[in-house]
Amino acid sequence: MKRYYRYFNGFLDTQEKWLNKMAHKGLRLIGTGKLYYDFEPCTADEYQYCVEFTAHRSYRNEQDYRRFLEDLGYHVFYKNINWNYSIGKVTFRPYGHGKGKIVTKPGNYDKELFIIEKKNDGQPFVLHTLFSDKAAYYKPVRNAWLSLSLLSLFCSINSLIRIGVHSKEFIIFLISGFAAFVPVYLYHKQIRSFLRKAEIEE
Repeated sequence: MKRYYRYFNGFLDTQEKWLNKMAHKGLRLIGTGKLYYDFEPCTADEYQYCVEFTAHRSYRNEQDYRRFLEDLGYHVFYKNINWNYSIGKVTFRPYGHGKGKIVTKPGNYDKELFIIEKKNDGQPFVLHTLFSDKAAYYKPVRNAWLSLSLLSLFCSINSLIRIGVHSKEFIIFLISGFAAFVPVYLYHKQIRSFLRKAEIEE
């Protein structure tokens, strides 16, 4: 077994490319932790990986989706985005759908992502084939980053009012807010591109 320590935050494509690069080198994923990935040797390119954002789903919906993927013959791993080590958590996700807005531990806390493994059959591993489906998939991802950006900017304004413009808190939250807005912009551009292509598709 080989263990690699990596943290990709919410950059799903980067994580997916890295996992497929490891598979290309002859390493198969066998387990994940908050900050690590465990691999075992395999034939080069024997497996393919997709990383799927599932944080907006309710616990029941997430479980149903996992069973659906496993019925298709895929192997599914959970992966976290955050790395808080606290025990006994309840979190509000404003970008979630229905009951997916409230997240508990135990439950689907620290399980924001699915890493989906497929035996390589020579075909591209794509879960969302229609452009309209791709646009719908990326909207919660964009909204998650938007929530983080707005929260950070709100905290920066709060720090500005309480402490002043020269406080470290204000500067850190302000930078975090604008940094989180970069993926918002990039995912929004991607969604708009998919929607335009979906119109042509129809």
